[in-house]
Amino acid sequence: MAAHRTHNDDDLLESVRIRLCKHLLMSSQLKPLGGVLDNVINRLAAIEAQLGITPSSVTAPSNCTEAAAAVIEQELHPRLVAYDEHVARALVPFTESCKALGADMDTIGENIFEVWGGMRGLVELGTVYKRPIGDAATAIQPHLKPCQDAITKVQSARLDRKFDWHIKAVKEMLSCVSWVVISPPPSPANFVKDTVGASDFWANKIRKEYKTNEAEGPVHTQFCDAMKALVNDLSSYLKEHHLSGLAWNPHGKDFSEAKVGEGLSAKPAKSTDAAAHKPTGGSSAAGIFDELKKKQTGDGSSAATGLKKVTRDQQTWRKEYKKPDGEVSQRQSTSSAALASKVPVKSGGKTSGPPKCEYQERGFKWNIENQTKENCEGGVCKVEVMDSKQQVYIFNCQGVTIQIIGKLKSVILDSCTKCGVVFDTAISACEIVNCKSVQVQATNLCPSFSIDKTDGCVVHLTNEAVGQSSFVTSKSSEMNVSWPDDQGEIREAPIPEQFHHKIVNGSVTSQVSDLYH
Repeated sequence: MAAHRTHNDDDLLESVRIRLCKHLLMSSQLKPLGGVLDNVINRLAAIEAQLGITPSSVTAPSNCTEAAAAVIEQELHPRLVAYDEHVARALVPFTESCKALGADMDTIGENIFEVWGGMRGLVELGTVYKRPIGDAATAIQPHLKPCQDAITKVQSARLDRKFDWHIKAVKEMLSCVSWVVISPPPSPANFVKDTVGASDFWANKIRKEYKTNEAEGPVHTQFCDAMKALVNDLSSYLKEHHLSGLAWNPHGKDFSEAKVGEGLSAKPAKSTDAAAHKPTGGSSAAGIFDELKKKQTGDGSSAATGLKKVTRDQQTWRKEYKKPDGEVSQRQSTSSAALASKVPVKSGGKTSGPPKCEYQERGFKWNIENQTKENCEGGVCKVEVMDSKQQVYIFNCQGVTIQIIGKLKSVILDSCTKCGVVFDTAISACEIVNCKSVQVQATNLCPSFSIDKTDGCVVHLTNEAVGQSSFVTSKSSEMNVSWPDDQGEIREAPIPEQFHHKIVNGSVTSQVSDLYH
């Protein structure tokens, strides 16, 4: 092919090359087209290589190509520019709405910042490297760690009970992050948009709860609106730049050369003029998000500057906190030996653990353990169930009343003494195991009661539940059931624990003892 080329062909190609360089260096209007021009120049370079043309063979500015390459490298890729605009437009208002709700939710907002920073690192990898050979989702798994770590912080957060719906809405919203590992169908944009419905389920509960609260209502409503806007804006960004999954650079480096955390290692240039600040090619997720966090403080300093770290034993709201008496002494950390000296001793001589009343997301279970009159205000421990899939497990409580508000799956009472349990509706059953002198009341319905190895138990039923509830008992004594009759009078009857057995026609038959007739 080189044998047939002419001098005019050489001049024409070099002329095109010089014009592209000049436009790239001088025209700001072409900056958004950096990716397209990069592809054009790469193709021209391939044609020149086939024709045997060298850039230095024609009189032209010798540093034209190098300067053009420098400009391309200094300018952010259009996909990153659009992503940063998405962050400023939708993510920052959402974190501000979290901050307005209080200190607990402010921490959640910072974690969401980290999640979006991890996503930016993946987008940046896509602008530098070719699509991985084989399964792309498996190849980028090590690079997902920043996102995964931040999501874990959100899932393990323990906030004030009034933020239960907020944190559930956030968890549902975070499922949209999975767009980085999916490929059509469905498209990433549609996949992200579908998560709005799941998060709105809890957001609508928040809106309804604070609808008439003029003092707190606006900030909670703003939180819900900002979260929905964040997901919709991310969907719009993906529809424009990642229509068929995470976009890659077909002319980039081999992905096997990518290092974990590469897109997060560099720091952006600092600028005192926030309005004139523009990220450069060295920008990364960590740097940009650090900048945004600093801007939120107002004076450009970090939000944590000058704060003293407060250790767990110095936090006065914790139950294990103890005021220093008389002289100042170094507090010992809470250890198993220290706890053992404080917890009450059971009648059997065994020590119990610290009191607990917490919800475990895994298993949809409330754990209520080691509660006593001293631990509960007025001797009543209240639990509000938000989902009928949840169950309540009560273990080793003494002398307290457990009040369960809301419809739930099941209730389990294990190794408790002189306790009362009141609940509304249990879909599955109520189980009583290894207990002494306990009372259970279903204010609505419970289809099945199981009583095992229990001495002293009274079950209170409503008039509606009398014909629908059944009892299964074993190794138990002093069991009674109480219910209202047609006249509204309360009746109480013992549940048989003594039976009369006979062998009839080769089979054992059982009848309730005459004591209960």
